[in-house]
Amino acid sequence: MFQDLSKIKNVKSRSISPENFTGEKGKGGMAEEGANALYARELGIGWKISPCVHIKPGETFTLADIHGQGRIRHIWATDNSSRNRKLILRAYWDGAEKPSIEAPMCDFFASADYQSYSELSSAAVCIGPKRGFNCYWDMPFYKEAKFTVENIYNETIVLYYQIDYTLEDLEPGMGYFHAQFRRVNPLPYKSVYTILDNIEGKGHYVGTYMFWGVNNTGWWGEGEIKFYMDGDTEFPTICGTGTEDYFCGSWNFDIGGKYQEFTNMYCGVPKIIRPNGLYTSQQRFSMYRWHLCDPIYFDSDLKVTIQALGWRDQSRYLPLQDDISSVAFWYQDKPCETFPEFPDADMLEII
Repeated sequence: MFQDLSKIKNVKSRSISPENFTGEKGKGGMAEEGANALYARELGIGWKISPCVHIKPGETFTLADIHGQGRIRHIWATDNSSRNRKLILRAYWDGAEKPSIEAPMCDFFASADYQSYSELSSAAVCIGPKRGFNCYWDMPFYKEAKFTVENIYNETIVLYYQIDYTLEDLEPGMGYFHAQFRRVNPLPYKSVYTILDNIEGKGHYVGTYMFWGVNNTGWWGEGEIKFYMDGDTEFPTICGTGTEDYFCGSWNFDIGGKYQEFTNMYCGVPKIIRPNGLYTSQQRFSMYRWHLCDPIYFDSDLKVTIQALGWRDQSRYLPLQDDISSVAFWYQDKPCETFPEFPDADMLEII
């Protein structure tokens, strides 16, 4: 990862935030008006006058509109919302009309229910106290990179953010980064949950985030993940052996009769929401699996599914009707134009 860190390169570092909305050289910290102007009234320009933005209900705010050739290196964000899934993040590459990233901001950062802090330490995404979102996905672009965030809440949300990027010459053939959100609640009986489909082109799959709400008692993760690629029809080329196996755990994530959280560079279950004996009744599991060392390559098409499967008893499987949502992460040779219709606010709600 760091083998060329010492190499001197012809690269320009830039950063966009409310203190420099355009990322221009030598233009940071120049605001005379901003969200914190009142607090800096005795200090003047250059003293944290504009560290955040206020996004009104129904407003879509442009976080960044970068022109040129380069790559996104790091994104940090946090907000003051008291509700989950009220900010929708979108990104557009090279002038595309449809987004290549479309997900609730919290799900994109692998933290669907982010109202209570849970540490996540991985190579691609990190969550710092109290809820500092960070991602390090490589996002190259040849002409333009545009990021927006939509507030679907009925109150104004305060958002702090920083998008770090470089301007540099790219070699031909770099893939476009994609992130697609889906949610089914509840999953119909004997149905299979689709993480990703209708992907046409050449590329590689690099990660899965899932937020899984269990509606039954007993173990719920017997289902297999399947990758259908390059003309596969009834049967996939890659077939997993169980949900906890795919997320690199084993034996039900169970240690001493208790589900165990864990987090590392490439996989983890950083948060488990347990029933409290009163109003919090369903178990929910937040899980990630980054294919950074083991990308799944496809030449022409890709579909990814996972089964929801538990036990009736220890002799028969039980197809589950759970609340399942996901974000799929992949690269492909062109911006994807086959995203499904995005859910409305009610369908996004974690209840």
